[in-house]
Amino acid sequence: MVTLILHMINEDPVVGEVSEIPVKTDTLIFLKNPRRRDGKRLHYLEESAELAAWPVSRLSFFEVLRAEHETELSENNLEQVNG
Repeated sequence: MVTLILHMINEDPVVGEVSEIPVKTDTLIFLKNPRRRDGKRLHYLEESAELAAWPVSRLSFFEVLRAEHETELSENNLEQVNG
């Protein structure tokens, strides 16, 4: 799993996990365990929500956080993002 921070236009950032880094052709980003940066739940989602989708068009950018056990992103993932 890869942890992302989604920075949306005029909204607070959202943190969650994805199985793969989004590529430039994706129109939605599906986050598992969506939450605020401080770990608290998002007030606009049901408490039991484990997966939520955000349209890429609402994002200004996203950050990819390095996992504790992983030291670098795979070259394959970076090639997909950069095209």
